[in-house]
Amino acid sequence: MPQPQELKPTSQGKVRDLFDLGDTMLLVASDRLSAFDVVLPDPIPYKGEVLTKVSLFWFDLLGDVVANHLISADVEDLPEEFSAYAEGLAGRFMLVKKAKVFPVECIVRGYLAGSGWNEYRRSGTVCGQKLPEGLVESSRLPEPIFTPSTKAAIGDHDENISFEAMVDIIGEEYANTLRDASIEVYKRAAEHALERGIIIADTKFEFGLVDGVVTLVDEVLTPDSSRFWPVESYEPGQGQPSFDKQFVRDWLQSSGWDKTPPAPELPEDIITVTAEKYIEAYEMITHEPFIPEGDQYGTP
Repeated sequence: MPQPQELKPTSQGKVRDLFDLGDTMLLVASDRLSAFDVVLPDPIPYKGEVLTKVSLFWFDLLGDVVANHLISADVEDLPEEFSAYAEGLAGRFMLVKKAKVFPVECIVRGYLAGSGWNEYRRSGTVCGQKLPEGLVESSRLPEPIFTPSTKAAIGDHDENISFEAMVDIIGEEYANTLRDASIEVYKRAAEHALERGIIIADTKFEFGLVDGVVTLVDEVLTPDSSRFWPVESYEPGQGQPSFDKQFVRDWLQSSGWDKTPPAPELPEDIITVTAEKYIEAYEMITHEPFIPEGDQYGTP
């Protein structure tokens, strides 16, 4: 049986392999994990399937808010040239409409964490936006805020930019549309997740144009693109336990690594716990058991 690793993608991101099929694309989510914009040497079992299936759940739930690029995730709809790899691709691919992707990341923050908390402690702002005094780490913000960033190449770092800078890059009309869509999608998703026991502290989206229509693309509201916290242990004033890759980031921070490639190998227990956290997030959000379909894919 041919293995997906034998496929040669048209292009490759930190986590996904992209195959250009003309008017459509095949996106394949690997088990690779990136942290601090560096791809780590150890894959996380089932991670690619979790990312894909969580995205599929959100695309279905939020389809009335904004258009998305999904055509199919059914192996029966795989293009003929990929049919020999169906067993390995099952559960981790999306056949999508090709979009002209906007060169910005659309980040929405509903809670004060990470780089936002660090900036707030220094200046009372997050990405230059003034916030009320007296907030503490992990505080819920009065309203979600939109904080765009640049899109960096592999190995480089995204940089926060102002909304005005975003307007300069893509124009005022598109900037307003992407901001409003990002906040609305975040609010709807955060409300759903809260009912399932998960706080979505922040997340990032990507958008593109498909036949002139602003369209949500790539993965959406996954443990890779979002900061997920358990509701039951939420306590402002400190960092929160996490369902996402913050667990790995914390280990890397404590390892003494200087955040330049190559990254250190992960201990087996860190790999195991991280896989469990991804699966737990999927099951809480969807209320469905996680049933693996394909094989491990995308070792560095």
